[in-house]
Amino acid sequence: MPELNSYPGQLVFGLDIGTRSIVGTVGYKNGSMFYVVAQETREHTTRAMMDGQIHDIEKVGTTINEVKTALEERIGKKLSQVCIAAAGRVLETVSVHVKQEFEQEKTISSEDIFSLNSLGVEQAYEEFQHENHSGEKYYCVGYSAVHYYMNGYLIGNLVNHKAKVIEADLIATFLPDDVVDGLQKAVSIAGLEVLNLTLEPIAAIQLAIPENYRMLNIALVDVGAGTSDISITKDGSIIAYGMLPIAGDALSETIARHCLVEFTTAEKIKCGIMNDEVVEYDDIMLLPQKITREEVLAITEPVVEDMTAKVADKIIELNGGKTTSAVFVVGGGGKIEHYTAKLAQKLGIAPERVAIRGKEVMQSVEFLQEGIEKDSLLVTPIGICLNFYEQNNSFIYVSFNGRRVKLYDNNKLTIADAALAAEFPKESLFPKRGLELNFTVNEKSKIVRGFLGEAAELMLNGEKADIYTPIHANDIIVVHESTAGRNAECEIRNLAEYGAQLQVLVNKKAVSLPKAVYVNDVLQNEYYAIKDQDRITISNYYTIEQILRFMDLQHDERIQYYVNNEIADDMTKVYENFSVTWEERQDDPEPEVETSQDHKMNQTHNVNQIPEHDNVHLAHGEDQLNAEDFFVIVNGRPVRLSGKSNYVFVDIFDHIDFDLTKVKGSGLVTNKNGIQAQYMEPLQSGDIIELYWKE
Repeated sequence: MPELNSYPGQLVFGLDIGTRSIVGTVGYKNGSMFYVVAQETREHTTRAMMDGQIHDIEKVGTTINEVKTALEERIGKKLSQVCIAAAGRVLETVSVHVKQEFEQEKTISSEDIFSLNSLGVEQAYEEFQHENHSGEKYYCVGYSAVHYYMNGYLIGNLVNHKAKVIEADLIATFLPDDVVDGLQKAVSIAGLEVLNLTLEPIAAIQLAIPENYRMLNIALVDVGAGTSDISITKDGSIIAYGMLPIAGDALSETIARHCLVEFTTAEKIKCGIMNDEVVEYDDIMLLPQKITREEVLAITEPVVEDMTAKVADKIIELNGGKTTSAVFVVGGGGKIEHYTAKLAQKLGIAPERVAIRGKEVMQSVEFLQEGIEKDSLLVTPIGICLNFYEQNNSFIYVSFNGRRVKLYDNNKLTIADAALAAEFPKESLFPKRGLELNFTVNEKSKIVRGFLGEAAELMLNGEKADIYTPIHANDIIVVHESTAGRNAECEIRNLAEYGAQLQVLVNKKAVSLPKAVYVNDVLQNEYYAIKDQDRITISNYYTIEQILRFMDLQHDERIQYYVNNEIADDMTKVYENFSVTWEERQDDPEPEVETSQDHKMNQTHNVNQIPEHDNVHLAHGEDQLNAEDFFVIVNGRPVRLSGKSNYVFVDIFDHIDFDLTKVKGSGLVTNKNGIQAQYMEPLQSGDIIELYWKE
């Protein structure tokens, strides 16, 4: 709020937005005194507020504007910022213990205490949000430090003491967003911005119970029109807050029903009996009526009984299950006769220990405007102004990607807080990954993550920033969301399971066996690019039969095979570092007489021969090719295929010498009839095959 030169102190504008009326106060503090420069009151023309809650924002905003305009005329200055208080209709309170440790012992300043309190409010908010399952957003509208500690010892005031560790017991109060938002919108209609927001019982206690009284266990009850707000002091601190949605309006409603009048007339009757024995009025039939003071007290007595019983129960609850030593009552609702006596009775304390406080607590308040009497009705309005000097827990507004965002100002706000309040997706602040690959290797699930993209680009008031950059009121924040990286990529050769070749000993000689890889039951080479949901099978063994085929040897029934010196057969599995040996059986059957057909096959056994070409060698010596044999052309030379009725592309390697273990280029070219072939692709007699390493 701008400082006005015509006054020795900064002017503070406070609004008490009550259920029945709105009180505006403008004043300044000079030393220990608070000077009220101007004050204006306007009653609601309709029941725009009930139980401390705004029901008609537009009408309340219009009344606020009337109060503001009248005050501006009195002081000769424009008002743009205002301090307000909220009624605790749905009040939630959280108690926390907070600790701050410095690197070394230092002199504690007021800034250190503010930082400690702010840390406590943040902690209280986090704890409350953890327990808040209502789905509503809450705001902290006030807090009080119950106790301070210095190096583990209780102390009244930390300022100027030397300490390494400071701590505090703190209570913070929270209200739903709809309550706070309604107040914000109402004052904005009047062209005002909220400078400070507090809770009504916090505001009232600033004036009603000075610090030198707070060593005592005292309850303050602010009986307004819609709510009865309660606060408790003890051992020098405010220890609890509470609220009941029952107050002066309950009395007026009872009078209205009894006298058959509308609410405004009932209010006049309630106020009239405080000064007159008889009150005259017109009922809704426009008939003149009279009612005595005794009659009004008689019809409202049950309501007073109910009100005081509920207030007494709440005081005892907030005070840890026992009554307080005394009670101060402020607000218009508590002025009804017998209220204080009945409250004392319900609490079980002497009647003189429950009293209305007005003029008695305004010794440090001076009214510069004529015609204003010090009254209990003015305790909360002035307390709202005084609270401005105690704590500045205002809300600020920033622009986030062109949108106006409201934030609770804890003096530690960052761009991340603004993004959260603007409901900007968290994942859009940080680099996003491309799509991942999900597949199985030997029936075990595998995931390859996508690549990270770029982080969000953040600008604060036109300058580059990051999510931890501090922000202040009216800052302009622009966030270009993060990008996604490339999708995951992986080839067979990159799999840990693929690894190196199998090393086995065959007749005491090391042999390297390439691992066979099947993807979705189709044989693939090591350069195959894995796709999402692929089923990959990598064999980590060879059978005896497969080893013989790899070595281009024929199975012989006269030979006995051994694996790790154990008798084996064709299908025995051979794993890494296993040994394979064989020897001629001792009980070989007598050789059969060779048939002409056998002789013919033996003659043609070694016909599968081609000249050396790019690492391809013939498996056997040359022989004559018979016309009836199944053959293909490999790198320009015929190769005879025998031993099976059907062949696939991979069978080529059983009939030629091609060293797959020594990679000589960037990849293996496997063409059939000029087109890239799959390993399990069927072969036809006469197919033209090309096999070579690509440069």
